[in-house]
Amino acid sequence: MAIGFYCNREVVITEPDTTVLDAAQMMRTHHVGTLVIVDKSTGVAKPKGIITDRDLVISVMAQNLKADTIQVADIMSESLYTVHEDENMTDAMRLMRSHGVRRILVVDREGALQGIMSVDDMVTLLADEMQEMANLIAHGQKRERAERR
Repeated sequence: MAIGFYCNREVVITEPDTTVLDAAQMMRTHHVGTLVIVDKSTGVAKPKGIITDRDLVISVMAQNLKADTIQVADIMSESLYTVHEDENMTDAMRLMRSHGVRRILVVDREGALQGIMSVDDMVTLLADEMQEMANLIAHGQKRERAERR
């Protein structure tokens, strides 16, 4: 199944001129640890960068900088890794592993943001699939025992 089917489509976005303080407040309000920075100049939200709660700690708080004077563009990671929404999950996992990233952005063919997929999301999904397989095995064994009686 394509990653676009599984990705989280409720991505919290902001623009490059947002202050770090506002970004932190957005993270708290939306209960997320990641914001995607987008460029909307073409009429669609195209990913430009990403920041995490860890970025706020390392780049701002640990350096005792004023969060209300720094923009997210100043601390965002511009090294973005994306997959098209019709690509498969395995390819996305390989890309994440090869670049050592925990999140991957899902875009359409025009590069517009469609969603995000994290390692945590993938582990949960795979655990659910493994549980379904375990249920299938148990059901098959139960059916076989019933037929042999």
